[in-house]
Amino acid sequence: MGVAAGPIRVVVAKPGLDGHDRGAKVIARALRDAGMEVIYTGLHQTPEQIVDTAIQEDADAIGLSILSGAHNTLFAAVIDLLKQREAEDILVFGGGIIPEADIAPLKEKGVAEIFTPGATTQAIVDWVRENVRQPAGA
Repeated sequence: MGVAAGPIRVVVAKPGLDGHDRGAKVIARALRDAGMEVIYTGLHQTPEQIVDTAIQEDADAIGLSILSGAHNTLFAAVIDLLKQREAEDILVFGGGIIPEADIAPLKEKGVAEIFTPGATTQAIVDWVRENVRQPAGA
């Protein structure tokens, strides 16, 4: 497939029934300010809608923000759908209120990274830059 040219493209999504998207918007803005292309899906997205958007937008990564407690189900659903659609090259990372005990199992399922509430936007930007794909000519 080769290295895609242009900025890293990230879909930022709020799956499930969360009503709060301030954190997701802060992350979306930080990634955008860092020169990435961000597609923000808005609230109440199903895993299917998120995966559809990521594939349509040729995204490099999906950032999920989950505060509702349904992270185990929702992360797994997104990862399973990416596998079904042969889009596993899209990296999935997430943040929100996720208990420490759930982080290792989520990573085992295929979530690339989890950011807990103390994470800085800079730490997230740096992680995406280092892990998603190397820009052309890097």
